[in-house]
Amino acid sequence: MSTAAERAAQLDLVARLKSAYPELPDAPTPDLLDHDRFVAYMKPVHDVGGEPDVPMKYENKDYEYWEHMTYVLSEVLAWRGIWLSEERRRMGNVDVGRAIYHGLPYYGRWLWACARILVEKHHIGLTELTERMAEVEERYRGGLDGKKLEARPKGEGDGSDVVRNAHHLHAVGKGDPQVYAGKAGTPRFAIGDAVTVRELPVLFYTRTPEYVRGATGEIAAVSYESPAAEDETWDIPDAPPEWFYVVSFKQADLWHGYTGTASDTLRTEIPEHWLTPAV
Repeated sequence: MSTAAERAAQLDLVARLKSAYPELPDAPTPDLLDHDRFVAYMKPVHDVGGEPDVPMKYENKDYEYWEHMTYVLSEVLAWRGIWLSEERRRMGNVDVGRAIYHGLPYYGRWLWACARILVEKHHIGLTELTERMAEVEERYRGGLDGKKLEARPKGEGDGSDVVRNAHHLHAVGKGDPQVYAGKAGTPRFAIGDAVTVRELPVLFYTRTPEYVRGATGEIAAVSYESPAAEDETWDIPDAPPEWFYVVSFKQADLWHGYTGTASDTLRTEIPEHWLTPAV
C-alpha cells in the first residue's frame, strides 16, 4: 500500500508535467488565446517535422521482448478486423496528447492504443482489464527473475459475433490498397506537374505534414488509390478513394535559412484533395 508521502510525491511529479504555453494559465479565457496558439493546439502531435529540437544520436538498439509482442498484438488486431492501420496510428500517435506522445516509448504508445481500442469497441471492460493488470503485476512482483512471461486466459472466447471493420471484410485475400484499384477515376495530376499543397484546416488527424502546406512542388510519382488518412482513420465504410502522389520539393523552398545546395530535394506522399495546380 502507498503512504501519504508517496502519494504526495507522485502528485508533485504529475504537477511538473506541462504541455501548455507557460505564459498562459490553465484553461485560459477566450481573450487570452490568439489564432496562432489555437492552430498550434489543434495540430496533431505526431506532425513534428520541422519543429526545433536538439540533435539526437541515432542508436540502432535491439527491440525488447514486450516491444515485439506489442507489434504482434497490433498486427493481429488488424488481421482480425478490430481496427485499421490508420486507427492504430491515430490512437497511438495523436489521441494520446502531446505529453504522452513525447514522453512514452514508441511501442508504449502502441500498447496503450491496443488497450483503448479493445475497451472502446467493447471487447473488454475497463474494470476487467484493470483487474487483470493487477493480477499480472502480482504474479511477477519483484521482477521476472528468470521467469518467462506467460498468458493465463480465464476462458476461450467466441469470435463469431465480433463486429469487424468493413475494410477487413473486403480486403481479405487482396490486400490494401489493392482493394481500391480502379475506383478513384482518372488521376488529376501527372508526373512533372507543378502543384501547391493546400492549407486546409487541420482537426484531429492528418498525414499531410505541416512543413509542406502552402509549398509548391512537382509530382514525382502517381502512387495508388485509397481513402484519405483523415477518413480511413475513422473507419468510414463509404469513404471515397482518391489518388495519392509522391511530391518532390526543393529543400530551400521548405526551410527558412536553408544552407544546403539548390538541388537538394525532399519527397513525401500526399492525397489528391490536398493538392491544387500551381499558379
